[in-house]
Amino acid sequence: MSRRYELTDQEWEQITLLLPPENTGKPGRPSKDNRLMLNAMIWLARSGAAWRDLPERYGPWTSVYSRFRKWIEDGILDNIFRVLSLEAELGDLSIDTTIVQAHQHSAGAKKGGLQAKSDTAEVVQAPKYMR
Repeated sequence: MSRRYELTDQEWEQITLLLPPENTGKPGRPSKDNRLMLNAMIWLARSGAAWRDLPERYGPWTSVYSRFRKWIEDGILDNIFRVLSLEAELGDLSIDTTIVQAHQHSAGAKKGGLQAKSDTAEVVQAPKYMR
């Protein structure tokens, strides 16, 4: 039985091959389980808690943070997001004012004030972490 905010077995199977191997053969203390570390990161992201408030079942928060930074720097989390977003069902997408907020001056502008020119229109791309 999975706990709140943790990956199900089906979700884990989708991404397990995208993670680096756990046993590198290097001497020293064996690394923590990838699933445990990823579940800790997901718990933090979903709960909104601070790193230091990570439940003890995940181990020291510093270990989780170190793995998180390494996976960010190596592009592993970015790759997982990219792969999973390819399979996303857009029918399940929900955007409302709790996620996206308009600027306070967005209401009340005169209609037709700015005309977009097709030959000079700029292409706006999402930030790197959202691609």
